[in-house]
Amino acid sequence: MAITVMKRYEMKYILDTEQTAYLRRKLEGHMEADAYGRTTIASLYYDTPNYRLIRASIEKPEFKEKIRLRSYGTATDESPVYLELKRKAYGIVYKRRVQTTIPEAEEFFAGADSIGGDGQINREITTFRSFYGELVPSCLMIYDRTAYYEPGGDLRLTIDEDPRCRIDDLTLTKSMHGISLLPQGSTILEIKVQNAVPLWLTAILSAGHIYKSSFSKYGEAYRRIILAPDTRTIDIPAA
Repeated sequence: MAITVMKRYEMKYILDTEQTAYLRRKLEGHMEADAYGRTTIASLYYDTPNYRLIRASIEKPEFKEKIRLRSYGTATDESPVYLELKRKAYGIVYKRRVQTTIPEAEEFFAGADSIGGDGQINREITTFRSFYGELVPSCLMIYDRTAYYEPGGDLRLTIDEDPRCRIDDLTLTKSMHGISLLPQGSTILEIKVQNAVPLWLTAILSAGHIYKSSFSKYGEAYRRIILAPDTRTIDIPAA
């Protein structure tokens, strides 16, 4: 069954090439890669025309929220995509998610009454849209993810390679190309857990000199690409 509601702690780390290889070795025997293997994920972030959501987020308030339309690989108008409302309050992440299609999502942001039925998640997403008013595509974030899970536990871990973004051609249907946000070989580690990080993982991180970071993909794209006119465009190969 697809997960539509999530509540957990999330911690991020920036790893270099050696730390990434070290971590992958150390996870053996503790965690397993999920059935999808290495997957390209694209998230189309929506924001107000003056970037109200991301400007508030990078100030690091106790409460922040964002909304995005996510696909796994290049999407079509008929393939499933996921509209996600993500909030973080006092260190705890809450995520609401509905399956939809690109045309349905576009109709929703243009003013359609609802998306995803009449349930609580639909009401929360619709209230969010009503509160912020006009929401438009602002940034497309892409990365190549390997996800790991702990058999029998609630621990989940992801390693994202080559996080990249673009602010032109803001569609999930065209290309997985973008401007890289990290040095070549660097990755983003995310640890996601409902309770405490297990001691065995804490020991691995400590021995590998892997320390928490406040890195935000959309936030970094806003600072480096949206606010820097000379780096705004990228040549997108023809489909």
